[in-house]
Amino acid sequence: MTGSRDALVETDVPARLDRLTWGRFHTLVVVALGITWVLDGLEVTITGSVAGALKSSPVLHLTDMQVGLAGSIYLVGAVSGALFFGWLTDRLGRKKLFTLTLGLYLAATAATALSPSFAVFALFRLLTGAGIGGEYAAINSAIQELIPARYRGHTDLVINGSFWLGAALGALGAVGLLDSGLFSPELGWRLSFGIGAILGLGILLLRRWIPESPRWLMLHGRITEAEMIVASIEQRLGAGAPTHPLPRLRLRPHAPTLADVGRTLFRDYPRRTLLGLVLMATQAFFYNAIFFTYALVLGRFYGVADADVGLYLLPFAAGNFLGPLLLGRLFDTVGRRPMIAITYAMSGLLLFATAWLFVRGVLDARTQTMAWSVVFFFASAAASSAYLTVSESFPLELRALAIALFYAFGTALGGVAGPWLFGTLIGTGGRGPIGWGYGLGATLMLGGAAAAWWLGIAAERRSLEDIATPLGRVD
Repeated sequence: MTGSRDALVETDVPARLDRLTWGRFHTLVVVALGITWVLDGLEVTITGSVAGALKSSPVLHLTDMQVGLAGSIYLVGAVSGALFFGWLTDRLGRKKLFTLTLGLYLAATAATALSPSFAVFALFRLLTGAGIGGEYAAINSAIQELIPARYRGHTDLVINGSFWLGAALGALGAVGLLDSGLFSPELGWRLSFGIGAILGLGILLLRRWIPESPRWLMLHGRITEAEMIVASIEQRLGAGAPTHPLPRLRLRPHAPTLADVGRTLFRDYPRRTLLGLVLMATQAFFYNAIFFTYALVLGRFYGVADADVGLYLLPFAAGNFLGPLLLGRLFDTVGRRPMIAITYAMSGLLLFATAWLFVRGVLDARTQTMAWSVVFFFASAAASSAYLTVSESFPLELRALAIALFYAFGTALGGVAGPWLFGTLIGTGGRGPIGWGYGLGATLMLGGAAAAWWLGIAAERRSLEDIATPLGRVD
C-alpha cells in the first residue's frame, strides 16, 4: 500500500523488523553506525592525552584553563549540532543525516591539526563537536529502528560503550605520536587529530550499504519503499517473508510541530521527560568533568609524563567498555528500571570512596587508575543506559529531535561546565577542591539512581511502537 502524505496507511513493517533474528545485516549496522561513539571517544581522548603537548606547544601554548575550555567548547558544538541536525534528521531522513554529519566531523577534525592559534583551535573543536552531536541524533534513531526489540538494550549499551574503544585507540595513537624520538612535540599533537579523519573516511564508504530506516519511511507515507527495504533485509538474512499474519499498524503520516513536541514531552510523557533530563545531566557532568581533565590530574599530582598518559588511559578504557559489554544483557532480562538504578548508585558510591582516597593521598598513579576503572565499569553502563532511555521512550515521529533535545539540555546542564570547573580546581594545585568536585559528581549520580527507581519504565523486549504510541496512529 503506497499512501500519500495525508492518507491513512497500514503496515506490518515494525513487526517484520522485530521478528528477525540477529544476522550479518545487524552486525553491519552496528559497525557502520556505531563508529560514532568510537570517533567521539577518539576525539575526547586525544584532546586529553595531548593536553600537556598543547600547553608546551610553542605555537598554541595553552593554559590549564584553556585546555578545560577547549573541552567545554567541544561540548557546546556537540549540543548545537545535536539540536540542528536532530531536527533535520526527523525531516530529511536518517541516512542523509548520518552521511552529512560524518562528513562535517571529518573535515573539522582534520582542520584542527592545522590550527595556528587557540581561537582557530577552539573553532574547529566546536565544529568537530557539532558533527559528533549531529551523529548522536541520526545514529541513535537509525540503530533503534533497525535492531529487533529483544536485542535493543544490550546492543545499544555495547555501541555506546564502544566510545572506549575509540578512547583506547586515541590513547595508543597519542603515545606513539607524542614520542619525541619519532616526531617533534609540535608535529605529534597535530598528527594525533588525523587519526579520526582517516578512520571516519573508511566508515563513510561503509555506510553506503546501510538503507534508510523503514520505520522513518513508514511514518512519511512511503510504505512501498519501506516494505521493499524490509524484504531486502529479510532476504539478506535468509528469513523469508512472514508465513502468518503479523500485527499491523494503522497510522496517518504526521509531521510534528513544535506544539506537538511540547505536548508530547510535558503533557503526555512528563515523567519520562524528567527522567531523561536527570539521567543525561548527571552522567554528563560525571563523565565530562573527570575524563576531560584526566591527563591534567595524572600530570599535576602523580608526575606522569605527557607521552605516557595514554598508557594509563588503557585500563580505564577497558573498564568502561567491559561494563556495558558484561552488564548489557541484564538490561534486557532483569529490566531497565532496576539495572539503571543499580549502575547509577554503584557509580556514585564508588566515586565517593575514590575521592576520599585521593584527598588523603593514599593513591599513586596506578592505583588511581585502577580505582577509576572500577568506578567507570558501572558508570559506563549507567551513561549508556541514559541514551537508551531517551531514545526509546518517545514517539517515532520526533525520535531524533527528542534524542537531540535530551542530549543537548543534559549536556548543557551537566557537561559543559564540568571540564572548565575541574580545570580550574586542578589549577589551584590542591587535592581538597578536586575532592569536593568528585563528591559533587558522586552525589549527582545517586540522584540519578533515585530518579531511575522512581520514574523508570519497563521497556525491555518491547517494540518501539508499544513503548510510545506514534503520533499519527489510528486505532
